[in-house]
Amino acid sequence: MIGRWRGNRTTRTQRTGPLAAIRTPPSAGVLSCRVLDPVNEPVTHAEFAVSDAMGRKVVSGGTDPFGSFVTTVPAGEYRLSVSAEGYTPYIASAVVSENSLASLGDVTLQVARPPELPRAGDWEVEPMHSSIAFTARHIGLARIHGRFNTFAGAVRIADPMERSAMHVVIDAASIDTNVAMRDEHLRSADFLDVARFPTLEFYSDRFVHKGGTRWAVIGALTLHGVTRTVTLDSEYLGLGNGMEGEVRAACRATTELHRDDFTVSWQTMLARGIAVVGPSIRVDLDVQIVPKG
Repeated sequence: MIGRWRGNRTTRTQRTGPLAAIRTPPSAGVLSCRVLDPVNEPVTHAEFAVSDAMGRKVVSGGTDPFGSFVTTVPAGEYRLSVSAEGYTPYIASAVVSENSLASLGDVTLQVARPPELPRAGDWEVEPMHSSIAFTARHIGLARIHGRFNTFAGAVRIADPMERSAMHVVIDAASIDTNVAMRDEHLRSADFLDVARFPTLEFYSDRFVHKGGTRWAVIGALTLHGVTRTVTLDSEYLGLGNGMEGEVRAACRATTELHRDDFTVSWQTMLARGIAVVGPSIRVDLDVQIVPKG
């Protein structure tokens, strides 16, 4: 009777231990952490990456709604990095032992200083160090990558930045997917119809700060003779200096276009009922601007 009571007490202790609910393989342990902001609120959108002693990434992921993460790794020494939009990255080292919990406890991220914005005035897109690329689905499996080789753009930076405006003109015939026959088809009336619509144009006078380095640039895109509202999800990368010492500002942006919205609706189906070309196009922009003149 006494032996049975002791056995039950041991079982209860094991079930309430730190690893009771986590199955760990042999020679593995658990690494955990809770990520907080400077006022001790959880950072729910933080990302973490765990690398081994050789610098190789072992595991990565994001924090839960309480700002926490728990991950199982082989026993050993690790480097942990935690990052989140608008905060300075956090880096720490940890040693994980077999069948044990290595907890870094509460980690507080400090608010990062946002990059300096470009000065107010007229700027222009510098095509040599900018790109307008796109990605389309092919037969529901592969991805086809392309770009426009010829474009020009002007940006009027205001103070405050939210009142800025931009205008970009793209030469439709400069589409390039590195396959001449496909490019000719894309220029035809089935797609861009460059004979009737020689340019694509984007105009925006609405810049919305979403926090940190994130901005939404909302404007009107005219493509194939149709104008629709488009939002560019943008990341401002800051200021720098070029080879001649000139000031440059840079950003990245993405958006997704639906072909039917612009009446670019050509389609053909394979025998299995699969569309040759996907219904949406992902657009990726890498842009550098320089002061005009």
